[in-house]
Amino acid sequence: MTRFWANVIGNQLVWLCAVIGAGHGLRWPALVAAAAYVGSQLALSAQPSVELRLMLVAIGCGLLVDGLAGASGWVTYAAANERAWIAPVWILALWAAFAMTLTVSFAVLQRHLIAAALVGLLLAPLAYLSAARGWSSVVFATPQWHGVLLLGLGWAVALPLLAACARHWQGRTAPLNTLTPGETR
Repeated sequence: MTRFWANVIGNQLVWLCAVIGAGHGLRWPALVAAAAYVGSQLALSAQPSVELRLMLVAIGCGLLVDGLAGASGWVTYAAANERAWIAPVWILALWAAFAMTLTVSFAVLQRHLIAAALVGLLLAPLAYLSAARGWSSVVFATPQWHGVLLLGLGWAVALPLLAACARHWQGRTAPLNTLTPGETR
């Protein structure tokens, strides 16, 4: 249970460092916080290779989802790159940190991909809206719902993909005795 709470709280601390830093035009708080968090989660993980693969896929998702959002003009990121179509490094650090939750605090989504899609569609945009309203690290063009919908749809695809990868990779490397009664591979 300690790992669960360390996972949840650590991820939220990375998010705060990232959005507050970006709101002040800084990228490094996200990088430092994400590196410390990812490192701690890898050290605690029974399957660090799974976590590393998830992190790479998550960064790829971030490049696509947030890159598309930036390129659309509907979403503008503080502390961004010169090219709007490349997701800012602080956003990619958030995706890397988020990947560490997929085998711990968000592990339940591995078995409920529809729920993962709904979480992505409905809850992920709330994090962007909070970053926009609280710290101006994200700005939505008018009408705001275009950018919110685009991010929600991107996350609605990315989160089930990540959850499915987590389940698949954990299943291939997990010992057979970790199956629950009645479960098959």
